[in-house]
Parts: sequence; structure tokens; C-alpha cells
Amino acid sequence: MGGRDDHNSNSKNFLAQTPKNQILDGHDIEFSQELADADDVKAQERSKAAHQRAKQRKK
Repeated sequence: MGGRDDHNSNSKNFLAQTPKNQILDGHDIEFSQELADADDVKAQERSKAAHQRAKQRKK
């Protein structure tokens, strides 16, 4: 007897996608240069360098 798979889906919206206004670009929004320590500054420099490398690969 077939039809068992028809009842497994609990979601009504099978192909739900995130709305474009809720998609973030991956960058932190809140950052205070005054509160940043040495590790934060290093991480920010690494992030900028990685962003530049990614931009160059897209071209």
C-alpha cells in the first residue's frame, strides 16, 4: 500500500525562503572603536583582508 510519504511533511510551506529584507550581508552592525581591544582590531583587519580577497575572486 502506498501513500505513507504523503503524511510526513508537517510544513505547509515546503519551499519557504527568507525575505530579501531580512537577509544580512554578514557584517556586524554594532562596533565601538573605543571599546575594542587588540584582538578586536586584529579580527577587524583580518575581516577586511578576507573581504578584499573575496572581491577580487568575483571579478
